[in-house]
Amino acid sequence: MAAIDELRDRLGAVGDLSRAASLLAWDERTMMPTGGAEARAETLATLARVRHEMFTDDEVGRLIEEVRSGPEGDAPPGESVTADLARVVARDWEKARVVPAELRAELARASSIAENAWVEAKRESDFSMLLPHLERNVELTRRYAECYDGFPGFSHPYDPLLDEYEPEMKTESMRAVLAELREGLVPLVSEATGNGARAADDPFRGEFPERAQRELVAELVAELPFRDGTWRIDPTEHPFAISIGPGDVRLTTRYDKSNLAMALFSAMHEAGHGLYESGVDPALHRTPLAKPRSLGLHESQSRLWENWVARGRPFLERLLPRLREAFPGAFETTDAEGLERAANRVERSLIRIEADEVTYNLHILIRFELELEIFEGGLALTDLPEAWNGRYREYLGLEVPDDAHGVLQDVHWAGGAFGYFPTYSLGNVIAGQLWEAASRDLGDLEARIGEGDLASLGEWLRDRVHHHGRRLSPAEILERAGCGELSVEPLLAHLRGRVALAVQA
Repeated sequence: MAAIDELRDRLGAVGDLSRAASLLAWDERTMMPTGGAEARAETLATLARVRHEMFTDDEVGRLIEEVRSGPEGDAPPGESVTADLARVVARDWEKARVVPAELRAELARASSIAENAWVEAKRESDFSMLLPHLERNVELTRRYAECYDGFPGFSHPYDPLLDEYEPEMKTESMRAVLAELREGLVPLVSEATGNGARAADDPFRGEFPERAQRELVAELVAELPFRDGTWRIDPTEHPFAISIGPGDVRLTTRYDKSNLAMALFSAMHEAGHGLYESGVDPALHRTPLAKPRSLGLHESQSRLWENWVARGRPFLERLLPRLREAFPGAFETTDAEGLERAANRVERSLIRIEADEVTYNLHILIRFELELEIFEGGLALTDLPEAWNGRYREYLGLEVPDDAHGVLQDVHWAGGAFGYFPTYSLGNVIAGQLWEAASRDLGDLEARIGEGDLASLGEWLRDRVHHHGRRLSPAEILERAGCGELSVEPLLAHLRGRVALAVQA
């Protein structure tokens, strides 16, 4: 058997175990009875350990080197799947080799246990219930980061954590992007929420039967450019999307009977993630190239579909008659302009996933800064609620009433996902650039959306972004999409439009 074929077989088997773990994780967050938490944690730990041992085997390294020294091994990025696979997997293998398999297993076990503890702690609004689990997660994550002492390219203790989600982005570079974004946001937030500013009336608040919400959400997702029979959507406490494999995308949303916007816009958000996963070149199936390269790119897709499309006037004009039909009386006095203002309300709020576009990145900045303080050693976990509340007071002028509306609102730290949060803001930045490029290439993008044509945008994104999987770096993907270098200006220009809309309310 040729080296590339043997390498692909081995990587395919590792990927199969990853897909099995993904299915178990989806089930854990949507269907599993609470009594199954301990056993599920052990199963996920075993899968993580076995995957790690299989992937870090010496023979995998030998095969990588043999492929890289072959006739296609040195082809430039994007020209040869073989060369791209060997290049990307070589770095994955080198990184994985410095982490003990048992540590990988314990990280999976601890995060599964902590996620289930988080559900109960949030329900009771009691941080002390999560604290011992969070302490275990942080201890294990520190051990993980320490594995990379002296590893090429890492100079900050947070670098290995960020690299898990955003390869090639360093802590100081991310800090600079968020600082530039903050400088542009502060005056916008002040303008939109300062003295005399009044939030638009909100027809999305009221009484909305869950069954009607489910039916409408399913209809809207079905109109997105998914292939038939390749997705499903289920309720969960904290919305997420996960791809089990080609043709099997699992979306979730959260239904709030008093807040229709929660289900609608989170469903569009998660569908954006699902479209990315389902748009990867089928030729990359059962290889590590079949996954997206960067969570910043991943998040750009969810934010683009949620905010640029679903909160845009053309989409909302088409949505309004359906809202009136699904929820009699709730939207009778609302016109398209009023619906657009309501969908783009700007107000300081406590909950990140319910935050408007203008204030959203301040929520991310708070989490990023707290994470850095934790791993730079300046913040004790026992002080985390107080530090959280202080940041919300300073950045958003809000008092946090309890832990459920504060430090317990997100599942990420319970799930051990340190380094994840800043990719949300990076995704917003990239979404602004991609929207500008798509609008330029398609010419009449908003008119197409107003006519119900979502396929044109979907095809453009699939060709420019999704198709590549991990073959190209984020910078290379943006360059080929016509976006140029990373820039916050397209996002800020978009948000200025949202503020202009808000101040007219």
